[in-house]
Amino acid sequence: MTQNIHYTNCAGAAIDGIVGRMTPSSIFVITDSNTATFVLPKLVEQSQSIRTATQIGIPAGDASKNADTLQRVWHALSAARASRHALIINVGGGVVTDLGGFAAATYKRGISCINVPTTVLGAVDAAVGGKTGINFDGYKNQVGAFYPASDVIVSSVFFDTLPVSEKLSGYAEMFKHGLLDSDEAVRRLMIFDITAPDHNAAELLDLLHRSVTVKENIVKQDPTEKGIRKALNLGHTIGHAFEEMALRRHDPIPHGYAVAWGLVAECILSSMLQGFDSKLLHTFAEYIRDIYGVFTITCDDYPALIELMRQDKKNLNADAINFTLLRAPGDIVTDVTIDPETIESALDIYRDLMSI
Repeated sequence: MTQNIHYTNCAGAAIDGIVGRMTPSSIFVITDSNTATFVLPKLVEQSQSIRTATQIGIPAGDASKNADTLQRVWHALSAARASRHALIINVGGGVVTDLGGFAAATYKRGISCINVPTTVLGAVDAAVGGKTGINFDGYKNQVGAFYPASDVIVSSVFFDTLPVSEKLSGYAEMFKHGLLDSDEAVRRLMIFDITAPDHNAAELLDLLHRSVTVKENIVKQDPTEKGIRKALNLGHTIGHAFEEMALRRHDPIPHGYAVAWGLVAECILSSMLQGFDSKLLHTFAEYIRDIYGVFTITCDDYPALIELMRQDKKNLNADAINFTLLRAPGDIVTDVTIDPETIESALDIYRDLMSI
């Protein structure tokens, strides 16, 4: 299914236009506790469709992206007698679009949904491309489905009130897309100051558009991740391991921060195995360290990190750890199997570059 992506600062009007085209039997809006407070009231004012929809709320945060929350959504849909012609509108960040999309994929074997991402991360990553799912049994996105929303509404007005950490979390995914695009794209992202309160909104929207287009083009070539779409996992094999280790330390980190640190580590592997430019690697690592700080690890953490990487969905089996690497920005190598000893060597270099 092709997704229609709308870049607009009139989100309410866009929602009403889409709903008018689809004519669903009923409408359900899924929000988390944050978007219900800060975003939903604005959309209620702007959109007749939102005003008349049934609201389903879930707790904010990745900890709620689980089977219990999914079951609550199913119960709400069933209690309202939602038919196969119902529509779910997911308004929120990645947790909402991932879980809400999976609810749409599974309820009555599939109902329609549209995504209204309210974070930078949601706009450039979670809301686009069709991956949906929940965390399960201690692992990220362990259960899910490919189920693209018919429409995605990207609106920069939702980003104005985001904390800097939320903006940076999304910006890391934009860096991933930049690395998959070109050297020029990476350097342009390093020049733009996403943390500035008075940043150029038009330039940010242009950067978002280019970033999403990179992902769109890859997803169109490979909608179910059999080939080139695996490129979108750049930074995530090690990044997800960092993220899960932080949860086990009872000190959660934003997903995008984990991806940023994972990108550094996987660019190190790219330099070791594929000839990725060492000067760009050092420049990129310095930028990430200065903007995102560091995720602190020691060599004692390596066995646990390796075990977490073995659980990654991209692996063909538990003994092979699969990576996407780069020869250069835009020059992508997928399905690279790397042994634990080489990964540990890369983690040693990561600790050096990040001054840990």
